[in-house]
Amino acid sequence: MILNIPMWGKALRVIPQISKEEWNGLDIISRWLIASRAAVFIMTAIAGAIGGLLAYKTGYFSWPSFILAIFGIVMAHATNNMLNDYVDSKKGIDKDNYYRSQYGPQTLEHGLLTKQAFIRYIVVTGIIASLVGVYFVIQTGPEVLWLFAAGLFFLLFYTWPLKYYGMGEPAVILVWGPLMVGGTYFVVSGGHWENWVVVVSLVYALGPTTVLFGKHTDKLEEDKRKGVNTLPVILGEKPARYITILFWVLQFVFVGWLVISGYLSWPLLVVVFAIPKLIESIKVFSKPRPAEKPDNALAVGWPLYLVHQAFVYNRQFGMLFLIGLIADVVIR
Repeated sequence: MILNIPMWGKALRVIPQISKEEWNGLDIISRWLIASRAAVFIMTAIAGAIGGLLAYKTGYFSWPSFILAIFGIVMAHATNNMLNDYVDSKKGIDKDNYYRSQYGPQTLEHGLLTKQAFIRYIVVTGIIASLVGVYFVIQTGPEVLWLFAAGLFFLLFYTWPLKYYGMGEPAVILVWGPLMVGGTYFVVSGGHWENWVVVVSLVYALGPTTVLFGKHTDKLEEDKRKGVNTLPVILGEKPARYITILFWVLQFVFVGWLVISGYLSWPLLVVVFAIPKLIESIKVFSKPRPAEKPDNALAVGWPLYLVHQAFVYNRQFGMLFLIGLIADVVIR
């Protein structure tokens, strides 16, 4: 089968809408990228890159460990995405044109993969991620077992019961923060640790958490009817929108503290260039989500509305934060 490299690029940028006929003509890598929702891997890759930069900054760094760590957390993220789709499909959540089935192919609900084939995708990807974890346990030391066990717990139990009982959003803060950023720092540095790394990890982790808040607020009514009690369902739409805004503001507060305290230097202030996009995003989140598709630029990706805005902003802030860290390392 011919490799469809343009589709690889597309699947890494967006979640492509494709027909059954188009799916049948795709290579295995394209299918895996679509089934695992690879467009969101950028958030995980940035988390790993931040952890690696912090290790480099403190003088302990290994290129092989860095590359392998990013590969491992991306594989873990892919496994979780597919496991999420599998569990929701099995529990009947994604049936009847549910929100998840509208914004991109749900490979089980749309009949693109059989249940057995989808399980194989999950198992193979999960084994690859686990092997990376085992390697770091052997390479770095038994302390990595705690990271490995925590990652495995969230991977297996995020979809159920955590997401169903309002614990999905706190889990994302822990996963994209101390686990991904801090974990990458720990294994790339060969087992060294600094407590201020946790604060740096929270600056970034709040971003993916706002993306999840946007997604769960977008589908709040659908989740409520299906009995999926995400935090926005428990708190209500307005509090969920304003908590998202609060998290964005906290990112700048943490950055300011890191610079003032001297743990990081002034290049990190490059994140101020995300403020125009922040203001735009705050304007969107300060108003109730429209019930119908709007007739303006905010309609892009509908029914992805709040989550689309949060994702675009988080991508910009995350990249600027990464650039600031790179500049900090170069200057020091």
